[in-house]
Amino acid sequence: MIQHYAMKKYQKFLFLLFFGCATTLLSCAQEKTKKNISPPGYNLNAPQKYNMPDVLQEISGIAFLNGNSNTVYAEQDEDGKVFVLTLGSKKHTITRFAKKGDYEDIAIAKNKIIVLKSNGDLYAFPISEIPKAEAANVVETKSVLPKGEYESLYADPATGQLYILCKECKQDKGTKKTSGFILNMQNDGRFVLTKTFNVDASSLEKLTGRKKGSFRPSAMSQHPLTKEWYIVSAINKALVVTDPNWKIKMAYHLSSNTFNQPEGIAFDKQGNLFISNEGSDTQYGNILRFDYKATKK
Repeated sequence: MIQHYAMKKYQKFLFLLFFGCATTLLSCAQEKTKKNISPPGYNLNAPQKYNMPDVLQEISGIAFLNGNSNTVYAEQDEDGKVFVLTLGSKKHTITRFAKKGDYEDIAIAKNKIIVLKSNGDLYAFPISEIPKAEAANVVETKSVLPKGEYESLYADPATGQLYILCKECKQDKGTKKTSGFILNMQNDGRFVLTKTFNVDASSLEKLTGRKKGSFRPSAMSQHPLTKEWYIVSAINKALVVTDPNWKIKMAYHLSSNTFNQPEGIAFDKQGNLFISNEGSDTQYGNILRFDYKATKK
């Protein structure tokens, strides 16, 4: 009888021990799942989606004039054209600025449209050339950056200063660092290299909890209110947030269910976040909007 009672107590102890461990593991798993889902003020799981017209199936970069998101300026990675449209409408205008090529990002500063080619070449022309069929007064800046592949461009709207990140450059090979370049706009519309910097992405996998490999940025923009840098990567399926001095603060995994191929990023003046995605055989190219709600410090 005593042995039977002791056995029942032991079995009960094992059950409670197992249940407690299982509960703890589940709780930890849930906490891990919740961790690093969205940047403060945003919900990356609840976007407002705008499908693009067929000509922007391979939409890449996006930009706004003076932070006004009513009108989107976009380009895609096959034609030397700028597309202008209103979100929610398939109507658009097209302005050609160069011949066919691999164009990756777009920015607007000092009343100029600026487009980045994958080899690092830059094209700039007055925004007044929109919506002409062919842009005049296009100024090209070539061979100003080291040889490499580039997809990320941001222009300071006030100074016209450009910020460019390498997607893949020789000097970064074998490291966890990504090279960046700062260029100034000259009076003739060309750009000169003035400074370099780098983003140390060695913490990327730890912050996202997923294996990411080498960091390959697709686009970047600066938050107009916090001045943090937001960098998106289609290859890494990640959104990286750095402080104003490029030190990584946090990184977030981008689910393929929401982000088919994130290639462009921009903010409006209220801090609302917009990320463009290339389409596929089963999905339209799109722009996703994430409303910003400032958090209390």
